[in-house]
Amino acid sequence: MEFTFDTSRETAEKLDRADGLARFREEFYLGKGRIYLDGNSLGLLSRRAEQSLLSVLDSWREHGIDGWTEGPHPWFHLSEELGKKSAPLVGAEPEEVIVTGSTTVNLHQLLATFYRPEGKRTKILADALTFPSDIYAMQSQLRLHGLNPEQHLIRVGGRDGQTLAEEDLIAAMTDEVALIVLPSVLYRSGQILDMKRLTAAARERGIPIGFDLCHSIGAIPHQLHEWGADFAFWCNYKYLNAGPGGVGGLFVHRKHFGRMPGLAGWFGSDKSVQFDMEHHFTPAGDAGAYQIGTPHLLSLAPLIGSLEIFAEAGIGPIREKSLRQTRYLMELVEEELAGMGFSIGNPRADHRRGGHVSLVHPEAVRICKSLKEKGVIPDFRAPDVIRLAPVALYTAYTELWEAVQQLKWIMEEKDYERHEKKRGVVA
Repeated sequence: MEFTFDTSRETAEKLDRADGLARFREEFYLGKGRIYLDGNSLGLLSRRAEQSLLSVLDSWREHGIDGWTEGPHPWFHLSEELGKKSAPLVGAEPEEVIVTGSTTVNLHQLLATFYRPEGKRTKILADALTFPSDIYAMQSQLRLHGLNPEQHLIRVGGRDGQTLAEEDLIAAMTDEVALIVLPSVLYRSGQILDMKRLTAAARERGIPIGFDLCHSIGAIPHQLHEWGADFAFWCNYKYLNAGPGGVGGLFVHRKHFGRMPGLAGWFGSDKSVQFDMEHHFTPAGDAGAYQIGTPHLLSLAPLIGSLEIFAEAGIGPIREKSLRQTRYLMELVEEELAGMGFSIGNPRADHRRGGHVSLVHPEAVRICKSLKEKGVIPDFRAPDVIRLAPVALYTAYTELWEAVQQLKWIMEEKDYERHEKKRGVVA
């Protein structure tokens, strides 16, 4: 390919000096001697997230039970408040988003609500490249309806094993499909699906459609309300840096407000009557209805500080820098690592590429072990993918340059051959 960057260290330093988001780097605990390129699995801790967690702890210490209604962040409405602050990141109206649950719990809630098999419409349409937890949830819900997942779960495959064609997904939207659940960004290859086009095709056919945004929220802009997507769900611990096990989020389009959630729980109640303790469930009139249990406050708290940073930085500049950094990283790889057996598995076009670069190599698992020893933190996905995720808020261009130099040394010296060709329990 034609290079658009000079791949010298001096150019990386110049790019860092011109970086309009560089000031946010000091917000994060980066780790001395470490180049962290795994923010698409777990984002780093920011000082503001740490302080908001400590603030909620302070409220617990100072107020006890009254922390539900007192203190700087009263707990009773905190999920709703954070939903409103998350809404711009997914292109939603404030009342269409709630911070609650986890990715898979929220998917179960949405499947229980929107999957309504009737007549010949009994099938769920998904893809063969999606994250396994989503498939497990869909299979589980099919079984609860007495249906065989082998017959009623459609999984569209990729033509190249790494990416999907929207044409193939649309062709599978037959009159037997009752619901569609797809990822916004494929977790291995980093391909962005054309959510607008897919939603329009689903609406034309009268099929509800929802998206898993785990690998896109905080990295790319969305317009869920405008597109007319029925629902979406996500985690907040990757690009949004809410911490391990951080509370997730979900979106439900306002056209579905007033619908009874499939899984009812007391925190989905209308707030004005929640403590009436009636055995008649009165759901909230917005996305808050899809909450189930009491919020996990200590896992919710870091998101308060993290969302402040996103509000200041803006998802537009974040996406712009992310695209520049992944482009720069790809060009470094192609120039510095030529002839070393690497191929780039993610789409090259900006509008098709998410927030990470996917390097394919038969020795990926051993290379990752050597990279970690050299202080470069990648992510391995079996059998042969190295995911490298520059995060716009805290990754420097010079770090990308240095990471590729370390990778070049590992390959030239065959340092990876020291390691067993076996992944760890957590990859």
